Amino acid sequence: MVQTIFKLATVLAAGLCAVGAAQAQDVTKIALGMSGWTGFAPLTLADKAGIFKKNGLDVDLKMIPQKDRHLALASDAIQCAATTVETHVAWNANGVPIVQIFQMDKSYGADGLAVRNDVKTFADLKGKAIGVSAPGTSPYFGLAWMLSRNGMTLKDVKLVSLEPQPAATAFVAGQNDAAMTYEPYLSTIRSNPEAGKILATTLDYPMVMDTVGCAPTWLKANPKAAQALTNSYFEALEMIKADPAKANEVMGSAVKQSGEQFAKSSAYLRWQDKAANQKFFAGEITSFMKDAEKILLEAGVIRKAPENLAVTFDASYIK
Repeated sequence: MVQTIFKLATVLAAGLCAVGAAQAQDVTKIALGMSGWTGFAPLTLADKAGIFKKNGLDVDLKMIPQKDRHLALASDAIQCAATTVETHVAWNANGVPIVQIFQMDKSYGADGLAVRNDVKTFADLKGKAIGVSAPGTSPYFGLAWMLSRNGMTLKDVKLVSLEPQPAATAFVAGQNDAAMTYEPYLSTIRSNPEAGKILATTLDYPMVMDTVGCAPTWLKANPKAAQALTNSYFEALEMIKADPAKANEVMGSAVKQSGEQFAKSSAYLRWQDKAANQKFFAGEITSFMKDAEKILLEAGVIRKAPENLAVTFDASYIK
């Protein structure tokens, strides 16, 4: 008989995180802003499977559009947020400090630019209407990055402000010439080839990677809770390995997908375990942020780069 994911959480608890029992004595409340992006799903799993609770956390996962997440952080409506690395750079540059404490995923084709079938190259997009979410979001940055790598800028195209899901839906319905979106919504376009095709994804332009960050004042006051949050993410990854079918079912339910559908969506990304985190924070994160700064400045998302990138992340939680 296949164990339920909740029974699995109990079985794994003792071996995965011995510190959890001690932390469970003092429950810390955390409001964490995120979206339905496939890569954030282990947080949903940690919530539904009771990992957060077992580790002494009462986590409220708040679905907040990426374009508004920094406002929630600034107002203390949330203490932590899951978002892309370059977004953390932009928030810090624009006066909303946040410190990245662990990496969640890297996109391997999960973010992409869909175009009509008659579009052959990026040059063909000049003057075309592209559905993409607002400045300061991952799709906006991704589009700017792809255009830049092809000798173009956002000024060469017509931007239609649409969040990832509506952008994909509108494209399939015949609206706009292109759409910048991500999984699970990109699969809507993949399954409707008559509407168009995927011109490029993060397999061609690897620039989407997500981290969880928290307000520096909250981190200073709650280091144990931040560690428990990090540990919970890694435990969720272990649960996915132990029973992928059941885990996919739980994670898919959060975005109205079956377990099988979710598995197909998540195949386009790689969740990052502790070893991958340690490698990333050892140097990759700084190198990427320096490259991202140039695109953010060019796109007008930030007016000046952060004075010190080192303060935008803390690797002590993934050791």
